[in-house]
Amino acid sequence: MSESTASAERTPGAPPHKPATIYDVAQAAGVSHQTVSRFLKGFEGIRPATRERVERALGELDYRPNLTARSLKSGRSHRIGALTHDLSQVGPSRVAEGASAAAREAGYVLDLISLDARNPRAIEESLDLLTQHDLAGVLALSNTDEMTRAFETSEFRVPAYVHTEADDAVTGHPSDLTGVGIPALIDHLADLGHRRLLHIAGPGNWSASRNRILAFEAGVERAGLASAGILAGDWSARSGYEAVRSLPEVPATAILAANDQTALGAMLALKERGLRVPEDVSVVGIDDIPEAAYYDPPLTTVRIDFESRGRQTLLTLLARIERTEVRAIDVPPPELVVRRSSGPASA
Repeated sequence: MSESTASAERTPGAPPHKPATIYDVAQAAGVSHQTVSRFLKGFEGIRPATRERVERALGELDYRPNLTARSLKSGRSHRIGALTHDLSQVGPSRVAEGASAAAREAGYVLDLISLDARNPRAIEESLDLLTQHDLAGVLALSNTDEMTRAFETSEFRVPAYVHTEADDAVTGHPSDLTGVGIPALIDHLADLGHRRLLHIAGPGNWSASRNRILAFEAGVERAGLASAGILAGDWSARSGYEAVRSLPEVPATAILAANDQTALGAMLALKERGLRVPEDVSVVGIDDIPEAAYYDPPLTTVRIDFESRGRQTLLTLLARIERTEVRAIDVPPPELVVRRSSGPASA
């Protein structure tokens, strides 16, 4: 056995390997330790081939920055407090995951606190808890009107960034989802011959839900179609099921659900009414959750890259913490994913 092979194998009872340093990463990548340091700090002026070698070396060596040593040396914290809520929903949980990954890659730790949006003291209590620790900044991830107002009126003692989806009706500037993704979904249904569409919405206190309603109404009008109405929902499969069950009859050949879970409930309710998807009624959703490809039938939807949005949110906060320009990353636009839940309109 060669010396290199022997060193790679762990002898039972032997002490664990020492954590990799940036010098180890530099040697493995064939670059200087200054290059590795610049990469870890998010420096953009690194050639793609060099960046790829450094990324590969970091992964192979399972490099983890020594945050305690960095904090002692620099005199500042590398911990970020993140306040969020409704992590049971796909979008918020994936945004938080993306923010956490971006923080880790930048040499920070994200302390995530999930709030009870029904508790009016939740924000105050959580801020009191956070301020007991030495933090570099606070990231507030909001989805509802109530939480946004609470965050915006809170006093943060460190750099903070409140992230929420802006209201299209207020800004006049639709997002990629409402300006591109939902119109693509409606055009897809129009191309299949559908002329009357029904929308099952999300909760009214979410700007994301209101934006999807606006996009549905504008898209139907633009395509020369007719709206069969908007039913209330709350993002859950149960709400989609109950919305369809509440109808005396289904007044449309296609249903556009506010998200994939709502679409799942709608499809079950249609089946129980003796209607086939998509032969009698097509059903489409939004988000492209992992399970969407395994619904019966697999769901046509719009894919949203929530993780990239979370990363960009964290980078915006980092720019405030480090007093630098915001480093923009490419956030893939929403993508129409056609599966078997949508088909030609029934006669």
